[in-house]
This record gives sequence, C-alpha cells and structure tokens, in this order.
Amino acid sequence: MARSPLSPRRLLGCAGLFAALLAASPALHADTPMANKDWWPNRLDLSALRQHNPSSNPLGADFDYAKAFKSLDLQAVKNDIKTTLTRSQDWWPADFGNYGPFFIRMAWHSAGTYRTLDGRGGSDGGQMRFDPLNNWPDNVSLDKARRLLWPVKQKYGARISWGDLMVLAGTVAMESMGMKTFGFAGGRADDWEPDLVYWGPENKWLGDQRHQGDRKLQSPLAAVQMGLIYVNPEGPNGNPDPLAAARDIRESFGRMAMNDEETVALIAGGHTFGKAHGAHHPDKCLDADPAGASIEQQGLGWKNKCGKGNAEDTITSGLEGAWTTSPTAFTTQFLSNLFAWNWVQSKSPAGAIQWIPSDPAAAALVPDAHVKDKRHAPIMFTTDLALRMDPAYEKISRRFLENPREFELAFAKAWFKLTHRDLGPRVRYLGADAPKEDLLWQDPVPALSHKPIDGKDAEALKTRILASGLSTPELVRTAWASAASFRGSDMRGGANGARIRLAPQKDWAANDPAELAKVLAKLESIQKDFNAGLKGGKKVSLADVIVLAGGAAVESAAKKAGYSLKVPFTPGRMDASQDKTDTISFAALEPKADGFRNYYGKNAHLAPAEMLVDKASLLKLTAPEMAVLVGGMRALDANAGGSRHGVFTGRPGTLSNDFFVNLLDMSTAWAKSSTEELYEGRDRKTGQVKWTATPVDLVFGSNSELRAIAEHYAAGDANEKFVKDFAKAWAKVMELDRFDLHR
Repeated sequence: MARSPLSPRRLLGCAGLFAALLAASPALHADTPMANKDWWPNRLDLSALRQHNPSSNPLGADFDYAKAFKSLDLQAVKNDIKTTLTRSQDWWPADFGNYGPFFIRMAWHSAGTYRTLDGRGGSDGGQMRFDPLNNWPDNVSLDKARRLLWPVKQKYGARISWGDLMVLAGTVAMESMGMKTFGFAGGRADDWEPDLVYWGPENKWLGDQRHQGDRKLQSPLAAVQMGLIYVNPEGPNGNPDPLAAARDIRESFGRMAMNDEETVALIAGGHTFGKAHGAHHPDKCLDADPAGASIEQQGLGWKNKCGKGNAEDTITSGLEGAWTTSPTAFTTQFLSNLFAWNWVQSKSPAGAIQWIPSDPAAAALVPDAHVKDKRHAPIMFTTDLALRMDPAYEKISRRFLENPREFELAFAKAWFKLTHRDLGPRVRYLGADAPKEDLLWQDPVPALSHKPIDGKDAEALKTRILASGLSTPELVRTAWASAASFRGSDMRGGANGARIRLAPQKDWAANDPAELAKVLAKLESIQKDFNAGLKGGKKVSLADVIVLAGGAAVESAAKKAGYSLKVPFTPGRMDASQDKTDTISFAALEPKADGFRNYYGKNAHLAPAEMLVDKASLLKLTAPEMAVLVGGMRALDANAGGSRHGVFTGRPGTLSNDFFVNLLDMSTAWAKSSTEELYEGRDRKTGQVKWTATPVDLVFGSNSELRAIAEHYAAGDANEKFVKDFAKAWAKVMELDRFDLHR
C-alpha cells in the first residue's frame, strides 16, 4: 500500500490581494508549552474522533433543536429579517440602502464550503462563526453581516440556529428583491466548536500548493486557493484569462455538486445583486482578521483605516463596482450586460484586475452605493467573462437571457441546492417553507408504505438467513458495505434504500462485486419468499433484510464465543430505485479506503491509519467504537476480498477479542514485509510467520492512545464486554441514516 503524504482536515468573489496582510498565523508565545503533535508531527491524530463533545454545548446534551424550531413563528422571523434589510446602521451603512446583497453573500459563503468528495463544509453547524472560516480572505467583513443579524438571533434564541438563520436571511433577501425562491428548510443545529477539516496544504492565505501537473486539484479539496470559497475572480492565481478561469470554475463548482447549468445560474443570479468592494489597497488600509484583532475590537476584524472605514471606503475582495444598474432587484441585467458590450481589462482602486465596457457611453450607468449623483461603469470579473467565452457556458447563458423565467427557476433551484445540500435527505427538513418535491440530489427513499415486521417475524427471518448457506463473513461484509457508506458530514449514504444493489455502489471495488451479487441474490430471494407468507399488510424491505442478516451473523458469531447476544434492530427501511439514484453524485461516496475491512485503494489521499480515522469520523464513531469495530471485524474474518491481514485468530468467524490479545502478545516480533506497507509477525522462538498485518492493524499497538484501548479489550475479564461493545457500535453504524429514529 503506497503511503500518501500526511495531511491535517464565494460567490466567485475574493481576489488574491491579501497575502501579505493575512498571511501566516502568529508564532507561538515563548512560554507556550509544546503539544505532543509538536514533538511528534507524524503521530496519528485522533482528535477527529473527539469533536463536538457535549461538554462544549451550553444547550446541554438533551436539547432537541427540531422541537425548538417547530415552536418558532417562522413568518415572524422572516418579517424581522426583512425589516433589518433596509434599516441601515451608521457603523456599517448598507450599500444602496439595502443589506440584501450582503446577507446573500453571507449565506452563500456559509454554504459554499461544501464539497462532494468527503461531504465536509456547508452551513450545517454554523461553522462560519469559528476559525478558520471566520478569518478567510474570502469572508472579509462577513463578521459584520452576522452582527447586523444578531438582534434577530438574540430575539429568537435557541429556537433558530445560526446555521439556519444565515441561510434564511439570504433567502429572505432574495425574496425581498423580487426573486421567487424555491423554499427554505431548517434543521441545521449549531456547533459550538470548529470542525476539524482539511482545507489544504498551504500555510498562508491565498497560497496555492494544491495543484499538480496540468492543474490537477488535490482531493478532496474544491476551492482553488487557501481561504477562497471557490475560485479567484481575477482568474487562476490572478491570470486574467476567461477560458482558464472557466476550467477552474467547472472543476471547483463540480466538486461542490454543481453541473454547468447550475453553475451558470448561480454566478449570473448571484451577481445580479450588490457590488464588489475595493475602494483602497488592503495592504495600506486593513488591520488584522478577527482572530488577530485586538481584544477591544470584540471579534470584529479587518478594521479599515482609510476614509470612513466603511460605506464608499469599504474593502473586501479588492474588486470594485456593481454588475447592473439595479443592484437591489432581481433582473436579467447581468446576462444582458455580459453580451451587450466588449469588455476591456481595467483595475480597481485596490489594484485588482477587472473588466469594464469599451463603450464610453457605459461609463455612468451604475449608481454609487453611497454617494448621491455619483455614477460608474458596470464591471465584470474574469470569472464572469468565462460565461461568455466558454462555449458550453455561453450556450446556457444565452438561453437564460432569452428565457428569463427559466433562468429564475434555475437560479432558485441551484440556490436551494447550494444552501441545503449538506442538510441531508428531505426527511431531515424542518418548517412549513420546505418544498415537498423530491429532488434527485436529495437521495430520495420512498416513504414507508407497508406495516413493518415485528420481533417474532424478525427472529423467523434470521433463522432462514442463517440456514441459507451464506457465511458469517459474507453477511457481515454485505451489511457493513451497505450501512458504512454513510457520511455524517452531509448525511448521505447508509443502509436505508438498499442502494448497495444499485449502480454505482454494487460495482465498487471495496464491496467485492462478485461476492456481493451472490449474497444479494440470495437475500432478495429470501425476502420475496418471506413476504409471500406474511399477513396483515406486513412486509420487509431488502434494506431491512440486509441489516437484519448482518445482525444475525454477529449474534451467531457471539454464540460461538459462548455469549448470548441480541443485536438491536428496528425495521422500517425502504428500497430506493435506480431512477431515483444520481449515479454521478453517488460516485463521490465510493470508499477510497476502509480500514474496518482492511481495504486501501490506489486513490486514497491519506496514509492507511489516517484514512481509518477519517472513515471513523464520517461514521460519527469515538476512538473506542472504532477500535472495537476493527477488532471485531477482523475476528469475524470480514476483510475486503477475504484478505487474511490482521485476522489474528485461529477461529475466524467467532466474535472474540483475539485481535487485541494476539496483537499485544510479546511472543510475536513484527517486521516490515517485502511487500510495501505490509508487515509480518514472526514467532520469536521459531522465526515462523504467524500473522500478516497492515498499518491499520499495527497502529492499535503502536499508538499510545489506541494501545490503551487495545489493552482494555485484550484483558482477561474483557471478553463479554468486548462482545457487547461491538454489538452496540455495530448497531449504531446500521442506524446512522435512520433519521426517523434519531434526528
């Protein structure tokens, strides 16, 4: 297994003007103690498995956000937001007398960090409140947007989260400016500490060490520079080439779940509103970001020392100007302006590259945002011109210009997708404004349409499954492959829907397609026969059968170890259809590695043990849950492809703690194998090879924190606890997508 380098986890808006000002973090104070990571930088970091500890949450572990949100008068909140939009504050005056465009940018940037490859980022959790996002160059002055919105948040308190409020504010802003939106759904419970997310390898803002070869963007990243939401509006690394910009846009927006039509709709629709800000050069005017600001600034960053420090002297992206003559109304002017003139390269007062019409008659079309009777030429970014210069984008742009209603609907749907993609399936949506239509990207699963089986039925079905000739490892691997596709980052995947039988999941290498096809065929046959004998409207879905089969295999394996065990099971899953499965989108869920099955693919972007921790984090597991599942899966002989690596037991298929016992046995000496990234465990006396292992196996003995857990489960009195803990962790994974049971 090839070892990969170690890694930690805008609207098209911000230019690369802040590198000197917003560069590296301050050096550690001389008296700051060294952390373990400072002493041993290659040490496996388990902090991702300890994120969002309930002790950080002032609302308490028992707070039910869904219940609180349902008590909210949503229309009253919307009315208060609408009032806020036109109540300009002296400390941060509204452009054109309307904060609508500002709030749209806030909502966009809150949601726009989402990326498909690992599902991380997005509005859920209200992560923009925390570092590093609060300090990104792309997010300059969005701290002020949240302060403007604070009176609304203060009024409604815990009944509406910051994550929901920011998205709602942007949506209400659009509606107030004449746009018909597609709806709004709540459900984004707030976090109370920053997510641990790999945002890129760079150690300075706006750095770019994430491309290789012919501008190939590193996985799982989506933005093209550190601290940008999407792409550099001046062009790739400031190169004002619209066609090169189009390539970056397509790559970046594609990795944020948008196709060409959605991309054009978002750019053209978003730039219908508001203006860019670059009245002065930031190096001369702006102080530190919020995290670096002085304590008396109270968390507000980028203090502007030039002119008034706001209004007509505002600096955010460094670009300056508006795209249309009506920046507080939804129109097709962006598109008509895009094609109306020839655009020539110009520079903002801050020195950023932008474009203005070559026709002098356009020089005084746009009103100033703050100074009465002052006029300007409309502007375009290099990335805007990509919508005209790129053949595919141009075709879509012209169609939208000729069909305004089609454009409005496309923008409304794309905006809804942008701001709701990380919220998960529609069953998680809260509020009367949530649209009832199923959209393909929501991974729709049919509503329960039958009476679920009861406990007696489940026991009878398990008996049939265990008598089918399918082995314990086959049943365990199939149930795991189905359920462990879940990602807690964006609530996608999981066993519900039984998409394990559909493209593309049925063909994923990690799922052993040939074996999977055999197991599914047998389970589907059992399901059909069993349903034929049921009465009273009861049925069982294949999704339920798959999960039940895995649980039956675990119970059988525990019985072999001498323990009577019942794995929790709640029926009620349904089976999705191929036509309701976005195969292209689902491809992003394919596991590049799955340490629980000792699988490590060619395209894994982290080292094997780090990929295990990343997978465990996406499955919302703690370090002990991760450890007990790995140990149990090895004992159950559930490796992908039937690999023997890490199967440290003479009784495979029995749910025992043998993995930990034999891993810690000092009669075994470990050494690297001649095969890269594999290890051999030899008997110290005879020199005979007893076991083979991967780095994922050996890390449970080499990492001090994981070794402590391994020692716990290897102890002589831990056998029964190991079995029970495995069953509990197993059931947790099987139910991760049961949002009907766990909101």
